[in-house]
Formats: sequence, C-alpha cells, structure tokens
Amino acid sequence: MSKKAFTMIELILVIVVISILAALAIPRQKRDLRQEAADNILSAIRYTQHLALMDDKQKFNKAKWQRRFWRIYFGTCENKIFYAIGSDDNMDGSTNGRVDSSEATIDPANGKLIWAHDGASCVTGSLRKSDLSPNIFLGKKYGVTAISASGGCSNMYIGFDHLGRPYNSDFVNSTKPDDKGVITDDCTLSFSSSDNAFDPFNIIITKETGYAYMQ
Repeated sequence: MSKKAFTMIELILVIVVISILAALAIPRQKRDLRQEAADNILSAIRYTQHLALMDDKQKFNKAKWQRRFWRIYFGTCENKIFYAIGSDDNMDGSTNGRVDSSEATIDPANGKLIWAHDGASCVTGSLRKSDLSPNIFLGKKYGVTAISASGGCSNMYIGFDHLGRPYNSDFVNSTKPDDKGVITDDCTLSFSSSDNAFDPFNIIITKETGYAYMQ
C-alpha cells in the first residue's frame, strides 16, 4: 500500500513562501519612531484645533479674552520633552502659555490628563504621574530631545480660535480684545533626537487654516 507524502518540489515551494513572508514581516517589526512621533504630534495638534472649533472660547467684551484659546505647548520635565493641551479659561494670567492641570483636557484614548508640570518633576500637588497620559511624553516614547520653532511660530505653544485659525505665543499676552498673535506665515516645528533614534522631521501648521502636516 502506497503512502502519500510531499514531493521535494512541494517542500521547496513551501520553504520559499515561508522565506518571503518572513522577509516581509521582519522589517515591519522594527518601530518607525520618526513616523510614530510625527503621528502623535499631528494628532495632538489636530485635537487642539478640534477643541477650539467645538468649544467657543470667545468673549469679545472681555479684555484678555484670547487667553482662553485652546492651545498646545511643549515643555520639559524630568529632562524629557512632553506636550500638553489646555485653555486658560479664567484668564488669570498664563503668560508663559502654560495652564494649570485643572484647565487641561483629557486624552480620549485613556481618560488621563494631557498635561505635565515643567521642571524636575512632571507632577505637582496631589497629582500622580499615573494621572497623566503616557502619550504626551515624546522624549520617553520616541527619543525626542529637541524642538525648535520658526516661521509664524514665536514660541513652543500655539493657540486656535473658534474658526480654527492658529495663533502664535502673542495671544497669551493679549490685554485687549483684538486678533493679537494670529499667524501670518506658516509655522514650522522641528523635532530631532540627539542619540539618532530617528532622522529630524518638521511639522508644518499652515497660516489661516491651521492645517498640520509632516514634512
């Protein structure tokens, strides 16, 4: 009685197919930190603009009303770069662009604060680091070690009004109801890594529309 078995040609074909699949899968296992970091930052910028469009912060009869703009800013804690998103809702004078933890927004992905405290520690008061969204820590997650701003940006924070228009840092120092700080040139945020974890990249925020993309 004859037994069925694979022929040599069939075995070779199986080995070839497995080799091809392995060759395609192995490169994908390596993280693309550059793209991951860019995607995270772009999502954060677009979320900030979305909040501004959905939550009208305008109080044209109030001096300093622009301080209420939803803004994203970049800071450093524990010697690592992070970003935060918030609104100086009570206009009490966040002249450095930062907002209190109570004025920060929540990460819809995990229900935690998109906020951290600049300085040696990332938290203050009764907050714990576990209260903060891990997505904000660009230095820890991707190895981002440096950020610079050019073009329409004048600092490490950008605000958006109810029309989605981007504003540079001048908006936080506004003392009268005007359009102080509206970006008139495309803003370029440059991100890099000192340990060569990824190649440098730019995030462009276009004037007027606030559309953001990677360059």
